[in-house]
Amino acid sequence: MDFALFIRGQFEQGDDMTARFNELAEQARIADGLGFTGIAAGMHYATDPLQMLQQIPFLARIMAEAPNARLIPGIVLLSLHKPLDIAGQLATLDVMSGGRLVFGAGQGYREVEFKGFGTTQSERGPRFDENLEAIIRLWTEDKVSMVGSHFELDEVSLSVKPVQKPRPPIWIGANADAAVRRAARLGDTWFINPHQRMDTIERQLDLYKRALDEYGKPFPTELPLMRETFVANSRDEAIRLARPYLERKYQTYHEWGQDKAMPKGDDDLSLAFDELTRDRFLFGTPDEVAEQIAGYNKRLGVNSFVLGLQWVGMPQSQVLDALQMFAEEVMPRVAQAL
Repeated sequence: MDFALFIRGQFEQGDDMTARFNELAEQARIADGLGFTGIAAGMHYATDPLQMLQQIPFLARIMAEAPNARLIPGIVLLSLHKPLDIAGQLATLDVMSGGRLVFGAGQGYREVEFKGFGTTQSERGPRFDENLEAIIRLWTEDKVSMVGSHFELDEVSLSVKPVQKPRPPIWIGANADAAVRRAARLGDTWFINPHQRMDTIERQLDLYKRALDEYGKPFPTELPLMRETFVANSRDEAIRLARPYLERKYQTYHEWGQDKAMPKGDDDLSLAFDELTRDRFLFGTPDEVAEQIAGYNKRLGVNSFVLGLQWVGMPQSQVLDALQMFAEEVMPRVAQAL
């Protein structure tokens, strides 16, 4: 079982971002020392009312703090970008890290981002498909000629190739059913999102398996899942400590329209907190959280967890305490259970 730490890098307006970055670097350094196998970071733009560090430069700097961990851009909002740019930037990360990149890709869902990059939500599916095809070709072919809806490659040779051969692994994030099918068709694995209930994931996993069969592809050896996580001496304490920060985060998700990208019947992030936590988050004592993780493994086959342990406003000491408790008390219990 692999565990990666998801670092959002989101903070209140007016906060000291230099000081906050130093705290995030400390989190990555400690996580690496505690045996976390990856550091993940998300990508968003125009994040009002929050400040947010940008994904690729953040990971480029943070790799020095976590020399053993995989770097997981989770996810690159691929529909916004040009493939020549993203292919080169991610290949550079793979080279600089000695081959530790995992390429997490998704379409995005926020109108402000599509407008800011001169595109629309209606174009996101085709742009995603052609961008991903172009990146894979740029990574694996000497010269690429390809005409897309928003780019043209004319005998292009990428400035630097990835270290990993034939290319870094591709995790495709997907919320809606159609996107899950796309993950089966185009990716090496489905990067399961943090917002859905277990029953929704089970239904979509069946859809994913059927799509893999349709495309003649085997079930992936690594199935990653992101979950919000907090460990304490009791479940009540875990909820009490995490609630003010996680509740605010999911209010922001709701305001940004994340719900609209989720499947019908499990598409309301404005639920009361007690309802929102049910069957979505990993909360509780080390025994309870280890049991929840083992349950995801046994019911779904998940064998790679990307864990969110820090949210806007949470004190650094609280983050580090939870990080250490997870590594020292949850990880061994999971290993024993499996």
